[in-house]
Amino acid sequence: MPVTSIAGRDIHVDAEGFLTSYDEWTPELAEQLAAQIGIDLTDAHRKVVAFLRDDYATQGETATLRRVSTLSGVGTKELFTLFPKKPAKKMAYIAGLPKPHGCV
Repeated sequence: MPVTSIAGRDIHVDAEGFLTSYDEWTPELAEQLAAQIGIDLTDAHRKVVAFLRDDYATQGETATLRRVSTLSGVGTKELFTLFPKKPAKKMAYIAGLPKPHGCV
């Protein structure tokens, strides 16, 4: 399992850079991960990230874009605005979760 250093911490990641250990994630790490992909986190971003992490803890897998838009109260258009181009991958990356099934 590859290890990368982010903000002075060693973090376990997969070949695509997604965290592989749920417990290594912190809100501060989320800020760093978001900055790496050009996103400045706002409260709206944090709401989505918190939903994803809570959902993962209960479901055992990363929520799809449809699940997030249906259950989080944040519509699909807003998700695309918050996380441009590939929102599901970007949300999961910042939330420190595995890439959702079906993402290329």
